Amino acid sequence: MLVEGPVEVVLDDGTTVRSDRFTVALCTCRRSRTYPWCDTSHRRRGRR
Repeated sequence: MLVEGPVEVVLDDGTTVRSDRFTVALCTCRRSRTYPWCDTSHRRRGRR
């Protein structure tokens, strides 16, 4: 999901993470190693 920044995200554990970029990609599949930011891990999963 692309969101116009700056962005503050509150995680499930109450931690707040911030990005000052103009546009950020948020991970919605939870496969990202840099969660909550998208690292395109969803692309690596092959389709049958």
